Amino acid sequence: MNLKKLFLDYCEIKEYEINQNQLNIINNLKDYYINNFNQTILNKIFKKKNNKLGFYLVGDVGVGKTMILNFFFENLKEKKLRLHFNEFMIKFHDFIFKNKNKENGIELFIKQLNEKAQIIYFDEFQVTNIVDAMILGKLFEKIFEKKIKVIFSSNIEINNLYKDGLQRDQFIPFIKVLENNCHQKKLSIDEDYRTSKNINLERYLTPINKSTKFIFNKFFRKITKNRDKTTKILKVKGRKIEIINFYEKVARFDFNELCDRNLGSEDYISISSNCDFIFIENLPDFTENNSNQQQRFITLIDIIYEKKIPLMITSEVNLESINSSKSLSEQFKRTVSRLYELTSINYN
Repeated sequence: MNLKKLFLDYCEIKEYEINQNQLNIINNLKDYYINNFNQTILNKIFKKKNNKLGFYLVGDVGVGKTMILNFFFENLKEKKLRLHFNEFMIKFHDFIFKNKNKENGIELFIKQLNEKAQIIYFDEFQVTNIVDAMILGKLFEKIFEKKIKVIFSSNIEINNLYKDGLQRDQFIPFIKVLENNCHQKKLSIDEDYRTSKNINLERYLTPINKSTKFIFNKFFRKITKNRDKTTKILKVKGRKIEIINFYEKVARFDFNELCDRNLGSEDYISISSNCDFIFIENLPDFTENNSNQQQRFITLIDIIYEKKIPLMITSEVNLESINSSKSLSEQFKRTVSRLYELTSINYN
């Protein structure tokens, strides 16, 4: 696989600017691929003895990490699996619950995983859940023992994952597993490509007033024309979630409906799986006083972005000026960057 040539052709087709730092990462990925997948006799002879099965790409938001790893992943011919990390952990916990009477639950899960994929891709990897933090060391140790390859993109360096999290000492074994099994590479670029490409946010309306409400409602009527309104009932592990304003895969929510209730990843995945366009009204500014709502919003946007669902939003404050609680400021940079893309008129 001539990865560099394929990438240059890809950039030309997509009309992307070619950046030397990105080309360096492509070369790193080429080496990673050769050492892990190229099974020629010469490569087997010269293959590094302590070859690492993981590739961890770190960098600020909007520098092209996802674009590069998506490109690499799409060109792989091997058995592969791309998952949102929250979705992956939900599948893991569900499997363990269903097999709770079996002693080797983790090994059974890894065996099943190995049958589906030789390589797994987690985009924008981070850990916020204490339950996940406590189990990840053992889980990923077994993943690498089974020679499953894993690629990650993240805006957090390995040794800063779950920083200041509850009982972080129980998370340290996972950091050691990643450091021992992953090539960590950093992608540095001076601008956020998402914000630079999408200056005119025609679907992010601010401030909230008669004019922006009129535009919001007019676009909503346009999108839902000839679609029947129903109340959609979703069932998530025995819980019921009602989407009151549901028009054949178009949903309209107030911010508080989504983020001021006890909803989590599983709920947002279920909502997103039933939508192809989402309207959100009354997005607030964020402070220490509504950090719980902000954490839910971050999770929601991560899942919406993964599912590639366009958004229209009314907000109290524009994206350039929106604030964050202190503890979530680094995570929220990714959310803001993604909102530029999801609310661009070019994103559909």
